Order: sequence, then structure tokens, then C-alpha cells
Amino acid sequence: MGLFGKKKDEFIKIKVENLIDWKEPNGEGCIVSDKITKEGYKVGYMYREQPDEGRPDSGWRFMAGNEDDEYMNNPNNHHIFAVNTLCNYDKDIIPYLHSEIGSTYIRVDSNKMKIDDGTKPIFIEKQN
Repeated sequence: MGLFGKKKDEFIKIKVENLIDWKEPNGEGCIVSDKITKEGYKVGYMYREQPDEGRPDSGWRFMAGNEDDEYMNNPNNHHIFAVNTLCNYDKDIIPYLHSEIGSTYIRVDSNKMKIDDGTKPIFIEKQN
């Protein structure tokens, strides 16, 4: 048993409340690293790309910031979630969710994200 008494391959169980009102046209799906949903890291890096057409995709991609290429290249290490569900894992992302396609943010301290201009390291931290 690992973090919070769960098996390594299980998602951390959280209570999901309706925290956002997502009305963007393409849907509210997002791709999330298991480092967030299974290992308990906060979102450290988030970016929004052009949503996949024909799928309920917001375009958002969320990572802890400590994933390497090998980890990210394994499709078993990230899953699709509703944006609202991810907000329940990490509420700090909420103010940035309606940013335009092409937006990229990094965590700079325990509860703040900033636009990633390439000059600051990602602040990596686990949820309390």
C-alpha cells in the first residue's frame, strides 16, 4: 500500500464537487498525469493545445512537472478526466482554465501558477 493507503495502480479517491461551470464548446475532457491522480502531486505544469476534434476535449494537459519522456511516452501513465474532476484534485488551477489555446503555466509556489516564460523552474509539491 502506498500513499493514502491505496494500491499503486489506483486513483486517489476524492470527493468530487461541482467547482466550475464549464460551457466551452468542445467539452471538458483533459489529459492528466498519474503523478497527480495516483501519486498525489499538485499540478506543476499545465498547457492548453488545440482540442482533438470529435472528442469531448478541452485541450488542457496537466502534469506534476517531474515526468520524464519515458514516463510520458507510456500511455498507461496518463488518463482522461473531466476538468471539474481535476479541479477537485487541485483547486489552484481554476483561475487559469479559461485561458486561450496555446497557454502554458507552471507552479511557482504552494498555491500559485504563472505563465511559463522559461525563466523559472517548476515548483513540485505533493498535496497535503
